[in-house]
Amino acid sequence: MSSDKPNVVCHHCGLPATGAAACEGVVAGGLQRFCCSGCLEVCRVIHDSGLDSFYTRLRTQENTLAPPPDAPSDLDQYDLEEVQHEFVSQLPDGRRSAHLLVEGIHCAACVWLIEKALNNLPGVTRAEVNLARQRLLLEWQPQQVALSAVLRRLAALGYAAVPFDPEVAEGQVQRSNRRLLFRMGFAGFGAMNMMWISIALYAGTFSGIEAEYKQFFHWVGFAIATPVLFYSGGPFLTSGWRGLMLRHLTMDLPIAIGALTTYLYSLWRTLHGGGEVYFDVVTTFIFVILVGRYLEAMARRNAASAALHLMELQPRTALRLDASGQEERIAVRKLAAGDHVLVRPGDKIPADGRVIAGDSHVNEAMLTGESQPLHKTLQARVSAGTVNGEGVLKIQVEQAGSDTVLARIIHLVEVAQGSKARVQRLADRIVPWFVVVTLLLAAATFLFWMRFDFDTALMASTAVLIITCPCALGMSTPMSIVVSTGVAARAGVLIRNGEALEGLSRITHVVFDKTGTLTEGNMRVSRIQVCDTTLDEAQLLTLAGGLERHFTHPLARAIAQEAESRGLHFPAAEQLRAYGGLGVCGTIDGEPLWLGNARLLAQAGVAIPEEIHALRQQVESSMGVAVMLAGRGRVLGAICLEDQLRDGARVLLDSLRAQGMGITILTGDSSRAALHLQQQLGEMRVAAELLPEDKAREIEALQHQGECVLMLGDGVNDAPALARADVSIAMESGTDVSMECSDVVLMGSDLRKLPYAIEIGRQALRTIRQNLLLSLAYNVILIPVAMAAWVTPVLAAIAMPLSSLLVIGNAILIRQRMRRFAETQKVG
Repeated sequence: MSSDKPNVVCHHCGLPATGAAACEGVVAGGLQRFCCSGCLEVCRVIHDSGLDSFYTRLRTQENTLAPPPDAPSDLDQYDLEEVQHEFVSQLPDGRRSAHLLVEGIHCAACVWLIEKALNNLPGVTRAEVNLARQRLLLEWQPQQVALSAVLRRLAALGYAAVPFDPEVAEGQVQRSNRRLLFRMGFAGFGAMNMMWISIALYAGTFSGIEAEYKQFFHWVGFAIATPVLFYSGGPFLTSGWRGLMLRHLTMDLPIAIGALTTYLYSLWRTLHGGGEVYFDVVTTFIFVILVGRYLEAMARRNAASAALHLMELQPRTALRLDASGQEERIAVRKLAAGDHVLVRPGDKIPADGRVIAGDSHVNEAMLTGESQPLHKTLQARVSAGTVNGEGVLKIQVEQAGSDTVLARIIHLVEVAQGSKARVQRLADRIVPWFVVVTLLLAAATFLFWMRFDFDTALMASTAVLIITCPCALGMSTPMSIVVSTGVAARAGVLIRNGEALEGLSRITHVVFDKTGTLTEGNMRVSRIQVCDTTLDEAQLLTLAGGLERHFTHPLARAIAQEAESRGLHFPAAEQLRAYGGLGVCGTIDGEPLWLGNARLLAQAGVAIPEEIHALRQQVESSMGVAVMLAGRGRVLGAICLEDQLRDGARVLLDSLRAQGMGITILTGDSSRAALHLQQQLGEMRVAAELLPEDKAREIEALQHQGECVLMLGDGVNDAPALARADVSIAMESGTDVSMECSDVVLMGSDLRKLPYAIEIGRQALRTIRQNLLLSLAYNVILIPVAMAAWVTPVLAAIAMPLSSLLVIGNAILIRQRMRRFAETQKVG
């Protein structure tokens, strides 16, 4: 693929790449980059050898994973359709959506500044920043504003953004932390040297020191403090100044004012040769603040490690088999649907697919949370990232790259960790006023103490500027969401967003769809009854399979699979139509056929023979279902199918009842089958013979009674009810429709993950409230203490990051609490 775009440059050497090809090497920032002719061959070698990830890490170590420069020639690349294709989503209404990694976000005021500036930009319809993940969710109208214009606006605010990519994000974080570490080390070196100067001056105060030596030490202190202030403290100064110029105040402004005021006053004292200087205060509190920010960065990274853990599951290379059966080791990204790969014992499976040869056990604990390896034989499905056991497997690839289950899980976790909960609105309303209040309090403190002593006024007002910080308040909610969704993902519970997490904590009533949730959903044909003398069992099953093979309902899959297992060939069916909760109809060889329950046949005007009616009663009394095939104005036969309750279904319902929750089961089956289910599972409300719209109305009725409803389902018929529920949960084995409509997805078949999901929602909301209380208590207690001149600027610098670390530490405790809960519930 060649490019003749005039603004495209080679992302290796920076030279114009006009007429060159798309890069076949490293994909940076989730984008397809371009190479000049000189770099293209090197990239092909790297790409073909599977060394992409090594090259990416090497680039990270060499500090070249920088955000895009401010030069228009580089930012314009993000407007190219071929570039946006890699990281931009098209929304149904024509808008576009992208997740961006933003460098330079470190406090709640930064979040407010970015959101306010971008949301005021014409064409931007949504801009949400997650402080814990340094992520920006951007939605915009491409006809009104270009993506490059948004990036330029961010650059003008002092923030650099790149399209989010997990590997690049990790490199970006490492580079940012390394740069912060260098500044912190330089400030620490300066603070240690200033300590010797301070000791000399302090000792001279008591033992006597000549004025010229005292002045000399002042100038030495100035020489040490100056580079510390402008190098280590440079980000505070530039951020504060840029905020003033843009009329948007950030939390770096109070720190910058405090540092500059103390530094300039000390310099003035040094120039005039008298009084006390505070160069040691400047260097020490800059060092302490940088230590706090570094610890915050490490804690945030630790709290948000779930996505990184999932990324590590994806193997980098695969053994592909060519047409002659020869093995070829290639990069995983080169795999495509239809490829055959060989997986040796102990290797990770590189893509989703089916076993076409071999026999082994596969450990899927990293995806489903279930500890027991699963036996995989011919035609069994396998997932990328799972670990092969003792045998050799030959797999046909069905989904690779971003289409695999693992990739979708990583995407869900990343989106969830970047989302906001409703409770965060309180913090978002407070933060914009925080800087203004801080400056007013510092000014009031200075004016009050100025009447008594200038030095005291300076130190007290500086302490107020430093100690007042909304960072803990801003991180209270996002840190809890990041940790909770990460812990849930490791247990096989995928939570889509912060609002779902918050909703789980308020659940009072749980609604189940029967098939595929409380039952295994693996329907099996147990009996075939033929009523038409012109047909036999095989012919009846062939006709039914022809009608059902294109549908995904458990009954449809069971009938089609039974026909396939008998080696039957499906006839061509036309004019197919599905009736939710009833069955299907269509024509085969020009003859109209109906396949479904008694209500469908009643609509078709077909009478049910007594023998079929008796068969239905017998099957439904044992949790089975009879599906009838009708044509030529009469019933041609019936197919009986059976299902089984999932292990632990009764234990789950007993546990929910013990918590005081209401339980309702919705099913399209007959009242007789529902009664049998109720006898097996205990006291609860059962609604039978429901159509999809009836299920949604049942949910609505419960909500009108004041219940907060959780719905658990897995089929197409559940989609309306899932969409109507306060919180919806789908089983991973369900259909794509039900999973798209759900707020939470349970991987695997362990029903104990349901109370685990509810508990993690409760833990998250409890932790958010605790964090909000901690952050507010910190400011309520320590601001008056600083205004009373009981705290020095150095102690204020120590206290400021402690509030953020307390919030982060409390959020991380969710892991320990959920580990104990999982042990008691035997989850995973």
